[in-house]
Amino acid sequence: MSEQPSTLQRRPSSSAAHPSSRRKTAVRDWIPDQPGAWAMALLPALAGMIAGGTNAVTVWLFAAWVLCYCTQFTVARWLKSRFARRYAPPVAVYTVLLAAAGLPFVIFHPAVLWWAPLYATLAALSFVAAWLRRERTLWGNSVAILAACTMAMAVGSFGTHAADAKYPALANGGLPAAIVFLLTQFGSVLFVKTMIRERGNRGYLWASWIWHGTLLVAAFGLWGLLGFRRLFVMPAIVCLWLLARAIAMPLIARQRNIKPIAVGLVEMASSLAVFAAVLMTF
Repeated sequence: MSEQPSTLQRRPSSSAAHPSSRRKTAVRDWIPDQPGAWAMALLPALAGMIAGGTNAVTVWLFAAWVLCYCTQFTVARWLKSRFARRYAPPVAVYTVLLAAAGLPFVIFHPAVLWWAPLYATLAALSFVAAWLRRERTLWGNSVAILAACTMAMAVGSFGTHAADAKYPALANGGLPAAIVFLLTQFGSVLFVKTMIRERGNRGYLWASWIWHGTLLVAAFGLWGLLGFRRLFVMPAIVCLWLLARAIAMPLIARQRNIKPIAVGLVEMASSLAVFAAVLMTF
């Protein structure tokens, strides 16, 4: 006879089955704990602030974007957990802080509302991804990347160098900078997947290699079209590094374990390299 469970065994309570819903709020619930994600989210906006000409308005907008990132992070976790109590305090505090920083900015600088339809759509998509627990999929990652990289144009459009421009969002290399961040960050997503969630998946590995190889060819091709000027060599060098790490690290991971924190630190360094290349080029 097959063994039957005893009728005296007690079923776990709902609180025991879902410990995250009753666990106290911790520091990690307030602050995103991935260094690579911080770099990817904030460096495009910082580049826009510097390239566009730093002033009080761009600093204000950058600070609001930091709060926006923290708000999105905590709200997404709250939705993913199906409204666990531990995530409610960070959501409430960051929402209030974002409103305190953002609403006056909109009042004094209503031109920022030109970006509202795009970011409202991206925010809605990110929250849908969190609710469906699909925020780590390619489309979920792409939403986050598009939001972060477009900030290079949004912040730069309020800089001192864009004051007299006919199209402030396109001034001071805002558009090409956003494109560079977008292309390299999507490559970063592919690379990280080959190291963690899709480790051993040949499809993702080849997609990452092809993507980074194409970026390298494009960077060297653009450098050549511009007469191999020293100013434009940095993007080519950075793309060479990005391809090298995309090839080498998955191969090394086959022989030895590489912790996720190490991957995150490598990506933070890669993001800083792209950031430097953007500032030197545009």
